[in-house]
Amino acid sequence: MSAAPDKTAVPDESTASLARSSALMASGTLVSRVLGFARSVVQGAAIGGTTQVGAQTFDIANKAPNVFYMLLAGGVLNAVLVPQIVRALKLPDGGKEFVDRLVTLALIVMAVATVLLTLAAPFVVRLYAGDWPSDWLTLTAAMAFWCLPQVFFYGLYTVLGQVLNAKGSFGPFMWAPVLNNVVAIAGLAVFMVLVPDAKDLTAGGWEPWMVALLAGTATLGIVAQALVLFWPLHRAGFRYRPRLGFRGYGFRSAGRVAGWTFAAVVVGQVVFALTTRTSSNAGRELARLGLDGATNASYTYAYLLFMLPHSLVAVSLVTALFTRLSGAAAAGRTPAVRRDFSTGARTVTVVGALSTAGFVALGPWIGAAMIAGGRPIGQVLAAMAVGLVPFSVNYLVSRVFYAYEDARTPFWVALVNAVLMGVGNLVCWLAVPAQWTVVGIGVSMSVANVVACAVGLVLLRRHLRRLDGEGLGGYLLVRTTIRVGLIALVAGGLGYVGAHLVGPVDSRLVNLAVVLVGGVLVLAVFTLLCRLMRVRELDDLVSPLLRRLPGLGRR
Repeated sequence: MSAAPDKTAVPDESTASLARSSALMASGTLVSRVLGFARSVVQGAAIGGTTQVGAQTFDIANKAPNVFYMLLAGGVLNAVLVPQIVRALKLPDGGKEFVDRLVTLALIVMAVATVLLTLAAPFVVRLYAGDWPSDWLTLTAAMAFWCLPQVFFYGLYTVLGQVLNAKGSFGPFMWAPVLNNVVAIAGLAVFMVLVPDAKDLTAGGWEPWMVALLAGTATLGIVAQALVLFWPLHRAGFRYRPRLGFRGYGFRSAGRVAGWTFAAVVVGQVVFALTTRTSSNAGRELARLGLDGATNASYTYAYLLFMLPHSLVAVSLVTALFTRLSGAAAAGRTPAVRRDFSTGARTVTVVGALSTAGFVALGPWIGAAMIAGGRPIGQVLAAMAVGLVPFSVNYLVSRVFYAYEDARTPFWVALVNAVLMGVGNLVCWLAVPAQWTVVGIGVSMSVANVVACAVGLVLLRRHLRRLDGEGLGGYLLVRTTIRVGLIALVAGGLGYVGAHLVGPVDSRLVNLAVVLVGGVLVLAVFTLLCRLMRVRELDDLVSPLLRRLPGLGRR
């Protein structure tokens, strides 16, 4: 008896459209990351690296808006806006009045929070600066006064970007940060010309106009990043009109989702604080004992590398999928939700497995190529990378629940992750030697991601009844995961053997060569085996990019 045909198979054009949208967003993210690195280099040349007064005070002042924005509204807005707007688009007026009120409410909340935080700048900096000298605290507070207004413009950027996403326009949201980096680099260049000796200034040597130029242009970049989105919104036909009065417009469900999402963000911040304390304690102990090993800085570098493939692929793909998922959930089209979830999960699994193979095989050489003595960075990265695929898949799982306006379930999954990470941190702090404490944190992070993803998938399967389209037996995702797991094991194993034939070396140039050659080897073996084992997701993702290259456009 033949199997029933898959009634929910993805049409080729739908898959191609999704891949094009993801590729467009990923390219914007990549350009922004490259410019962000260039910005860091210029900033180091302008105010110094990690030890100069200006560099340390500006780091705290410019970091505070990001932390407070994420705590206040970052995850909340991303979880709430798209599903609410997609549902509103089905109203008789196209959701115009509802969206105006929703945007107005979000901006009022962000504006009030920003004003309060800016007025409290001296208290805000004390949360991060600790026991700094009074003149350092005064300078940091002055910089924070210019930087904290970024909180509102981060919120405006997110709100306008999510309206665009809900309307199916994904590129501007991911490309706008490029303008932010361009403005910030230009501001730093002007600062270098006008204040060439900034690296040598004491805290008392900074004049008000210097603070305004340095911190003000950083904020100007965020302002530009937000305001530039009005142009694509206008082209998409969106005309915003502020509207007050929020009772009777169905915002109760949005408030419920926001509350649970905020709780999940708080849980994550608590774990982040514990991780920072544990890794910082390990660094102090290593310094006391005169030993080499991974520190908090190693964790930061490793986490940035860990997040790169997630940001380029998973975030871009899920952003494109979220609007479709929200529309299908609102219309009660569960088979379409299953289909899009399966497509997204299989794609991020393939790309995540490739990244994991490279990170685990070449981690120490990647770290050593980045900075002198950076092998501990690669060790932490390899430990983290084992949980990369579950981390990205769980990110998609949470978006499916958000599409159904269910933020409670992702909260419990996040709590499971947080508890496991917390226990892992305590074990590393109390029982693991200082040389391996931060590597142990990476291992606990992977364990937490694997378990949380498993819990999320079980709960999602209970909600959707199966995780793949009908006629597939619900096992297409499982089969793809097993195949790419074996492929990653072979590709990564060959890369690992090749790198270890070279062995540890001190030359950053040689380490970079090992990374490049080993990376090409892992990629070639992985791609070849994917073709032989008929894993199509890699081709589906890469083809839109290849068609943009000269000479490949008609293939």
